[in-house]
Amino acid sequence: MPSGAHRARLSVYMKAVVYDRYGPPEVLCIEEVGRPAPRDGELLVRVRATTVNRLDCHTREANRSNGLVISGVSQLVSGIHRPRQRILGSEFAGEVEAAGPAVTRFGAGNRVFGNTGLAFGCHAEFTCIRETALVAPMPAGIGFEEAAAATDGALNALWCLRLAGPLTGRQVLVYGASGAIGTAAVQVAKYFGAEVTAVCGPKGVEAVTAIGADRVIDYTKQDFTADRGRYFSVFDAVGKESFAHCRGVIEPGGTYLATDGPRNLLLGLWTSRFGDRKVMFKLPPRYTQQDVALIKELMEAGSYRPVIDRVYPIEDVIEAARYVETQQKIGNVVLAVSDS
Repeated sequence: MPSGAHRARLSVYMKAVVYDRYGPPEVLCIEEVGRPAPRDGELLVRVRATTVNRLDCHTREANRSNGLVISGVSQLVSGIHRPRQRILGSEFAGEVEAAGPAVTRFGAGNRVFGNTGLAFGCHAEFTCIRETALVAPMPAGIGFEEAAAATDGALNALWCLRLAGPLTGRQVLVYGASGAIGTAAVQVAKYFGAEVTAVCGPKGVEAVTAIGADRVIDYTKQDFTADRGRYFSVFDAVGKESFAHCRGVIEPGGTYLATDGPRNLLLGLWTSRFGDRKVMFKLPPRYTQQDVALIKELMEAGSYRPVIDRVYPIEDVIEAARYVETQQKIGNVVLAVSDS
């Protein structure tokens, strides 16, 4: 049996991945840090699984790979000289350890999943989230690793595809369909009634076909821009395309759905007034708790399942981050958090 002092230490501290300066994956390390305590209206969640996604990676390196302007904006949000939030990770699945005062919907032992957004804090054994935030009961029959990977891609896909308007019977192209957002977008677009063409590299063809894409284009073998005027919407899930390059495949009255790139903010304003094809890109995105509840329902109905490429123990977070930065992952990269 652990000593009283050891039990007290376990109740006060937790294992977490932290970083104190911006830079490559090697700035990450495992430390024992103070365990958070739930305040009014908050849940203390014992994290069983989380993910490493592009938000984590861009934030950790202060978006330096996207140029000085974007890096400067990133540091205004995250901290000018050093990160204000030492613990990254925005997706989680786990169990409610304790509920703060005024919590009414959840109790200790409930299995929950969700997303903390720019508050981060999920690369740790425990995290706190408001009961009214992006959290919901875990889908029935789904494990922690799959639930942890469920929200980021699907929330992005729901936000962007809703901007396009009704999609029933429409042709939608998803570019970058094998990533976390792309694999979610294929399934969400199908849920909205669209016929989906997925564009990805050869490594992702099998996975994208398996999740229900009606047509898959391997961009190393075929140029999707040959489909002139075919699509009602083009969804760029990876921020590597441009409206100018895709415009010809969009039918009059159609939309280009962007997930990245400040130029798309300006194009959105311009095309809202001029031209017959619109760029849809609005910041900040507005996600709701009802969106997480919808993700739960879609998973339980078999309409959406997050694709998982690799699962790493949290101690291998540096290796996981390196792999995410290769931009070769299929779907999601999960961190399994130990039970200690």
